[in-house]
Amino acid sequence: MMFIPLQIQSEIQQLSVGTLVAYGVVVFVLLIFSALISGSEVAFFSMGPTEKDELKADDSKPAEIALKLLEKPKELLATILIVNNFFNVGIIIFSSAISAQIFRNFYNDTWRFLAEVSIITFVVLVVGEVIPKVYATKKSISLAKLMARPLAAFSTMPPFSWFKHFLVNGTKFINKYARHRGVKISSDELEQALALTKEETTSDEEHKILEGIIKFGNTEVKQIMKSRMEVVTLDCETDFHAVLATILESGYSRIPVVKDSFDHVEGILNIKDLLPFTNEESTFEWQNLLRKPFFVPENKKIDDLLKDFQEKKMHLAIVVDEYGGVGGIITLEDVLEEIVGDITEEFDEEDLLYKKLSDSTYIFEGRTPLIDFYKVLDIDGKEFDLRKGEAESIGGFMVENAGRILKNNESIKFEGFKLIVESSDKRRIKSIKVVIDQQHK
Repeated sequence: MMFIPLQIQSEIQQLSVGTLVAYGVVVFVLLIFSALISGSEVAFFSMGPTEKDELKADDSKPAEIALKLLEKPKELLATILIVNNFFNVGIIIFSSAISAQIFRNFYNDTWRFLAEVSIITFVVLVVGEVIPKVYATKKSISLAKLMARPLAAFSTMPPFSWFKHFLVNGTKFINKYARHRGVKISSDELEQALALTKEETTSDEEHKILEGIIKFGNTEVKQIMKSRMEVVTLDCETDFHAVLATILESGYSRIPVVKDSFDHVEGILNIKDLLPFTNEESTFEWQNLLRKPFFVPENKKIDDLLKDFQEKKMHLAIVVDEYGGVGGIITLEDVLEEIVGDITEEFDEEDLLYKKLSDSTYIFEGRTPLIDFYKVLDIDGKEFDLRKGEAESIGGFMVENAGRILKNNESIKFEGFKLIVESSDKRRIKSIKVVIDQQHK
């Protein structure tokens, strides 16, 4: 860029003093424009919500133009970069002519080249880039208003407008191509990155939400579903008044309706469908109001289930195992709670599945899902997941590892935890005492 042909050099060496002064004035003007354009880049793109609100409150024309430019940030950035490069190239061309005249007595071409490059680069970098950008960080609004009109003019002025359209359209093509070659990152790598980048200003609640988002795609329906033993159902032969009594007692807005057993789900009763008929006789055929049930496999990922809920506009699904048997239900609320934590409604009753006796001793109901067990004890549960088999509750975990239903006061030890049966019957473990080894904590 700085090498000049010999014929041009000989002509430059014969430039008059007046011509050199004119070139100097041109360089000075171009430097001012370059500085203003460089500063406007920082001024526009460093604005926060507060600065933008100030512009909106300003009734002046420059503020209005600045806001319109900010509505199309890609075009604004393209205009700034193109115009700034035009000015910088002009500075280099005229500065080369001046420096060639000043350093014409240098007999060593290498030293002359290094001197020209060093001086021009220093001037362009400091005067045209660093100083204006430092100033722009402190006076972003005033500089944005000052440069709003010139940038708006440059964006519609050929050849700047031609280059702008070419650059914007070119980046759209590159972005479209780059999307198909996205980098794949595993959830484990995201968890590690999250742990490393946790800041002191990030609250525990925010951190847990981020962790929930990362683990969301790996969580299966069976891990968070409500088992069939906990689900309130209606038999399709039940009279209308008994149905109303069950609804009032349960407090649920949607109830599965079965025939004989839970393995034969006839439909879902949406309570709001009954509102116009609350004064009907007990012989009212409420079965005609049933909605079609939505069945999902127990190994379905909950991120896919959330999409299904959105597409089908449904809030409840019946969970079935590989043999077609009904394992329980899962609701939209259950899915969302995996990200944001427990959602407690105003009519919800406290359904405590555990009791904390001390920092190292807890009492859990046997039906407590393992995923809730991990949350209460604040553990990742990876060791438990490796040994749980098909179990999804803490009681099922004990049965899976003991190979039988343990009796009262029998226990198992696992990874610093002692699990003691508090209450059980022939069918299941009802209550468990969990004692945590202090060294493990």
